[in-house]
Amino acid sequence: MSIMSEHPVTPDQIYRALVALGAEPVLDPEMWPEGPQEGDRRRLLGVLLAKTELEITAATRLDQDQDQDEAEVLLGWTGEVGPHTGLSANVLVNRLHRTAMQLAGLDEDEIPPGRLASSTAVVAAADTFGAHLHAEAGDVEGIRRALGRAEVSVIEVQRSMHDLRVDIGDAEEEGE
Repeated sequence: MSIMSEHPVTPDQIYRALVALGAEPVLDPEMWPEGPQEGDRRRLLGVLLAKTELEITAATRLDQDQDQDEAEVLLGWTGEVGPHTGLSANVLVNRLHRTAMQLAGLDEDEIPPGRLASSTAVVAAADTFGAHLHAEAGDVEGIRRALGRAEVSVIEVQRSMHDLRVDIGDAEEEGE
């Protein structure tokens, strides 16, 4: 499902929201003499997302009220997006893919096996959920593609878990 807003948020509006939250990035006036531009939109949205997630994390500390705190956040989210909409599913799959990328590390040459296993487990979850969405739409080929990607990810999770066991001496390397 494509998400298209009737009134998309402009880079300037995102920047102003960040200013209001005290989280605006510094924009060098020589590089941005006219302020934030359309090419800056996704990066600014990322900054806004980070600020929002940090605020949610601060508001839902690990204690006896965490479940209630998280439920209130989810109620606010569901009130905006809707509980069982295609939009909700699209946002969840997008979030899973972002989480997988963050777990893998954006600038690492070699990903440690524990991180790789975690990242690919999240990818498997996203693709399995995608297969479910294709099933709801009656798209058999889409189901096959999504399940194929999920199966590859599950295999990688198992390989990475084995590599982690090798690292701690609980297993021998394959082929030995």
